[in-house]
Amino acid sequence: MANTPPVRQGTTGAYYAQAVISFALSVLAMAVGIAYLHTDGWIRAFLGLGLLYVVTSAFTLAKVIRDRQDETRYSSRVDQARLDKLLAEHDPFRVDA
Repeated sequence: MANTPPVRQGTTGAYYAQAVISFALSVLAMAVGIAYLHTDGWIRAFLGLGLLYVVTSAFTLAKVIRDRQDETRYSSRVDQARLDKLLAEHDPFRVDA
């Protein structure tokens, strides 16, 4: 079997920029909203910590999902390579003496 490079499925630069800008605007809007909230400082601090916790846990979840997908992809490639090697070494017309 010929060694063909895997197809790279990537995102465009515009899609990446849109995601980054959208994330930055949403966090900024929440931070400004919390800062100008007409309430006590400790409530604003609590909401700010809640926002920080949500953001960090979202990044952690995204990394865990990406790592799991990478692990599955690499293990399936290793399994495919082993199968290819077995099939290449197998000779159905060989007679064992």
